[in-house]
Amino acid sequence: MAFMFENLQVYQKAVDLADRVAALTENFPRGYYFLVDQLNRAALSIPTNLAEGNGRFTKADRKNFFTIARGSAQECVPLMEIARRRRFITDAKHAELRAELEVIAKMMSGLINGLNKRETP
Repeated sequence: MAFMFENLQVYQKAVDLADRVAALTENFPRGYYFLVDQLNRAALSIPTNLAEGNGRFTKADRKNFFTIARGSAQECVPLMEIARRRRFITDAKHAELRAELEVIAKMMSGLINGLNKRETP
């Protein structure tokens, strides 16, 4: 039996993104562990905060975790830009991942806005 959050398209996209980032950063050169670590943490924070938020009972708690997840998506943007500038990722890969982050961030904004419209606690 699946957890309810596993059925969310935004969660599935976020897990896919975190997996792709993990695979991509395996090839970063030595000496850039700080960038690998921060980028992986930010990417992984998106689906984990979506999952944790879905496990919360109050609307305020859920919204808080969803907002953190959206912030983590935005945190990935400058980290990927640095990777692109250092030529650790191609311009095409950067554009692809950035577009996916934009989709995820918009979906999370919709999730947050949907929570705001609900009357339940």
